[in-house]
Amino acid sequence: MKYLAVIYSLFFVACIGKSENKETPKESDNNKGKITLMTLNPGHFHAALVQKSMYKQVNNNVYVYAPKGPDIKDHLARIEGFNTREENPTQWVENVYEGNDYLQKMMSEKPGNVMVVSGKNNKKIEYIKAAIDAGIHVYADKPMVINPEGFKVLENIFKTAAEKGLLVYDIMTERFEITTILQRELSMNTSVFGTLVDGTPEKPAITKESVHHFFKYVSGKPLKRPDWFFDTKQRGEGLNDVSTHLVDLVQWEAFPNVILKKSDIKIINAKHWTTSLSKKMFKKVTGADKFPDFLKKDLDGELLSINCNGSIIYKIKGKIAKTSVIWNFQAPEGTGDTHYSIMRGTKCDLIIKQGAEENYKPKLYIKMNANEDESKFEENLKTAISTTINQKYSGVKLERLDNKTWFLDIPQEYKIGHEQHFEQVTTNFLKYLKEDNMPAWEIPNMIVKYYTTSEAFKFANKN
Repeated sequence: MKYLAVIYSLFFVACIGKSENKETPKESDNNKGKITLMTLNPGHFHAALVQKSMYKQVNNNVYVYAPKGPDIKDHLARIEGFNTREENPTQWVENVYEGNDYLQKMMSEKPGNVMVVSGKNNKKIEYIKAAIDAGIHVYADKPMVINPEGFKVLENIFKTAAEKGLLVYDIMTERFEITTILQRELSMNTSVFGTLVDGTPEKPAITKESVHHFFKYVSGKPLKRPDWFFDTKQRGEGLNDVSTHLVDLVQWEAFPNVILKKSDIKIINAKHWTTSLSKKMFKKVTGADKFPDFLKKDLDGELLSINCNGSIIYKIKGKIAKTSVIWNFQAPEGTGDTHYSIMRGTKCDLIIKQGAEENYKPKLYIKMNANEDESKFEENLKTAISTTINQKYSGVKLERLDNKTWFLDIPQEYKIGHEQHFEQVTTNFLKYLKEDNMPAWEIPNMIVKYYTTSEAFKFANKN
């Protein structure tokens, strides 16, 4: 198995790394035999979050290829922040090439063997294809594609990668959120959950809804978003951007370890709608005084109208699922992005809420169905917690809310947050890469995931 190459950026060239005009640094004894990362055109802050932690298997020299502009500056500033923080600072050495031929330059030099890509989503499929054709593993932020044409290319990429023994993997952080993990664990316990109901479009078997905000804080600082982030032609719509996470969770929870096929999917309904931003809002989150020319197509009078919200109702292996993505400008003070989920079983519902009642922190509820015997259900639930759950997550406790509802009291150590999930996903990816042991369902289900979002996009845009 080839090593993973990840490219990182240099913030102060005089202090760390090499500039684009100098030779590639020689590999030190400490870095020999390690995976090397290459980061391509990092336009989204997720590219930096991959580097919020160090990894034993990964070379601390990272190579970044990007065009000149604010995106690369912001990326390097974030890495420098990780390197200079007081608690557990990182030691990344960023080696940067800036130029319009950044993709060709990376392919000709190939200082690493894993490409990390997180930026303009409309360009990702081109980058991914180029990397695989050049024999480079791909570690990609979602989404890898934002339209049906891109999906067709992605299918062929997976075939080529398999022939070459290369890994293409997207960063599914939400699988590591503890309430989601425990919802999945309990759904697999038939004595507690029973089985997943078939559901209806009005009352789906499984529902996933996330509310996001354009203005928020990352690593304790206000997040500055690039202006292109508000262009759905470059970033994608809610249907095929954030929905990637939700569709992934539907598959991962409702059909654990099951290899899915495109024929398992049928879109019932898909729609999208807009969120509007004023110039003042736009400046607050981008720093720009005016809307760029490429956004004029989306102006409605003085407001920028962004087609960033979307919902999908679809059938997956006979079960009806619903995903919804909603974007607001800014969360109320003390709150942030939120997640709601429900899995409906023949014995109980497993519900994740993150509203005011939960102090905007995700909380998992177990609501027994009316026809269940209360004492027997509670006994089975307690057994599930004390055995299956506590074997993996010690300290999780069951608390009763009323005669039909319980919730899980989860120790703080498991509530690590979105940014820390990047370390968990990356560690998983590195393990797959080193041991060549990725589960058989991962690639087929990635294909089905992007097929679902692409078909939903087609449905919403023709109706």
